[in-house]
Amino acid sequence: MHTHQTVDFVRRKMEQWCKLDHAQMTMLECLEELNNLVDESDPDVDVPNIYHAFQTAESIREKHPDNDWLQLTGLIHDAGKIMAIWGEPQWCVVGDTFPTGCLPAESVVFRHSTFQDNPDMKDPKFNTKLGMYEENCGLDKVLMSWGHDEYMYRVLKGNNAKLPEEALYAIRFHSFYPWHGSGDYDYLCNNKDREMLAWVKEFNKFDLYSKADDLPDIDALKPYYQGLIDKYIPGKLRW
Repeated sequence: MHTHQTVDFVRRKMEQWCKLDHAQMTMLECLEELNNLVDESDPDVDVPNIYHAFQTAESIREKHPDNDWLQLTGLIHDAGKIMAIWGEPQWCVVGDTFPTGCLPAESVVFRHSTFQDNPDMKDPKFNTKLGMYEENCGLDKVLMSWGHDEYMYRVLKGNNAKLPEEALYAIRFHSFYPWHGSGDYDYLCNNKDREMLAWVKEFNKFDLYSKADDLPDIDALKPYYQGLIDKYIPGKLRW
């Protein structure tokens, strides 16, 4: 899981995926593809990922009825998992994320059992607290482990989505639990990151606790969410 998440690996994955030349489809078409995916890293979910998408969105809608961009963020936050449908192994698509290029914090899951064969941990450029970064450089300058968060963020940026910065942060960092869950890596953050942290935390309340047994009626909900898609990320997107 962590053995291969090196600086070089992430850079190669960025080169492979961030050209957005794998497909052209609408957001809803992508979500429907997730009917074929069950996230192996999530012990709370044993149904296709599209159900979690609508559960999250509906939970947000209940608590934030006037915040349509946050509802849409809930719907699409895991859409980057489409990489697993297209052949990427789940270990580099799902699961918690962490900064590469520096020593992993104590809160990184399996910190003491899965990094021993990671070559970056033997490289003095990368195996210190700051590694290749400067203190308070900002998360935008940090090379996160590769997964669906970063890919979905790149899809939205590359297609000029009209979502606010708060939504982009929630999507890009919702799996970065060592930061928003454990309070680690503040030394890499700048003031903007700290301001956005509250929104990432608010979003994750619904990502974590919306995995109910009652499955949503997706067909009944589609017209409402299609309206939000048309407002913020319309038409065919490059993936």
